[in-house]
Amino acid sequence: MLKFVDLKKETPNKRDTKTRSEDFKEIYDEYINTKAKEQSSRCSQCGVPFCQIHCPLSNNIPDWLKLSAEGRLQEAYEVSQSTNNMPEICGRICPQDRLCEGNCVIEQSGHGTVTIGSIEKYITDTAWEKGWVKPFEVNKELKQSVGIIGAGPAGLACAEELRKSGYQVTIYDRYDRPGGLLIYGIPNFKLEKFVVERRTNLLKENGIKFVQNFEVGKDKTLDQLRKKHDSILIATGVYKARAIEIPGQNLKNIFPAMDFLTASNKKGLGDKVELFDNGILNAEGKNVVVIGGGDTAMDCVRTAIRQKAKSVKCLYRRDRENMPGSAREVGNAIEEGVEFIWLSSPKKFLGKDKVQEVEVDKMILGEPDSSGRKKPVIDPGSEFKLPADLVIKSLGFDPENLPKLFNANDLGISKWGTIKIDLQTMQTNIDGVFAAGDIVRGASLVVWAIKDGRDAATQIEKYLRSKSEKSFKAA
Repeated sequence: MLKFVDLKKETPNKRDTKTRSEDFKEIYDEYINTKAKEQSSRCSQCGVPFCQIHCPLSNNIPDWLKLSAEGRLQEAYEVSQSTNNMPEICGRICPQDRLCEGNCVIEQSGHGTVTIGSIEKYITDTAWEKGWVKPFEVNKELKQSVGIIGAGPAGLACAEELRKSGYQVTIYDRYDRPGGLLIYGIPNFKLEKFVVERRTNLLKENGIKFVQNFEVGKDKTLDQLRKKHDSILIATGVYKARAIEIPGQNLKNIFPAMDFLTASNKKGLGDKVELFDNGILNAEGKNVVVIGGGDTAMDCVRTAIRQKAKSVKCLYRRDRENMPGSAREVGNAIEEGVEFIWLSSPKKFLGKDKVQEVEVDKMILGEPDSSGRKKPVIDPGSEFKLPADLVIKSLGFDPENLPKLFNANDLGISKWGTIKIDLQTMQTNIDGVFAAGDIVRGASLVVWAIKDGRDAATQIEKYLRSKSEKSFKAA
């Protein structure tokens, strides 16, 4: 260990820009074993591991880096998966530059961070390849059952933890495949779908039941599910796109980001997608304008490039330094030919029936707002126009009206529409109904959803044990 003085930071090679821009395969090559060992050995094994502190899952990063450096990969995998239900997914899509790697001690001292995410991905991919990832054994089957609404990362993580304890778990999901955002929201060039499918298939092998194409409130109400199960977890995520209230917003060919990404991902999975096949949600040959600066916006611009758009422009109201998305993803987008128009905001959409142009205001940064970032204000008289055949809105997500959708008007929600929970027990105002992930905290990271799902499993288990004890005493 401690080789950061002699060894420079080396990330896995990226495929060349031209090649990777023409397909949807992941852009990073895999580490070879020698390089993984070398880069792991750069860890300083510091007394206070800020990488671990800044990981939502508190992953034991220095421990599995040391094991990797010593060539003990199977042990490294065991340590990694002990705190993370999806290490191969987090290694691919976590914004490490904002979390573990961004807080690496040797990075702060000017030696370049340990490439934690790439090593995490290498360890777990090797584990799958070598057959170290196997269904777990349930020591004692319990009769109590839990119904989980939502097959995204929070729901999947909670289901796995509860199943390990022997509970009967059924996951209900509105889509035709499990995975939620992982399967339909994140493009293949960041997360190839076989990675998600092998993980969900493993959960099925572990005895977790999946009910797809199931809409709570339509197929069964929340109350009906409560009667069927001893406890319920709501982990639906947030999918309702935030609107942009400007003139021309009702013109055709203006779409929310998830519509665009879901169409592309479904097509990649081999599905028939009418709106893609007839050209409406296909960027090929079009002038594409994406509005927003988060990771979802980066997914959209890079998808449009791969669909052979004529031009791809990204409008963001602040400058590059203040973008909320991953700096790494912004850099990848620029390399692939996306044009960023910083300090810009759409003023109106122009066209007769379909959008043809976007009128844009230039912005200047004024005083800091409540987030601490300088607030963008319009620079008067600075407007200009951009040609646009397809506009994609990526302004964030809000919760759907779950009390109405679930036919559960007594379900408590916050002023933002997220589900209210007791922060200690993670239980809603309805007995035995818990909630976790984005539907509680708002749109956030996959790693936070996994953390919430694991925490919810702990609280649900406490609740079910208490329920069993009460039943036993009553008998």
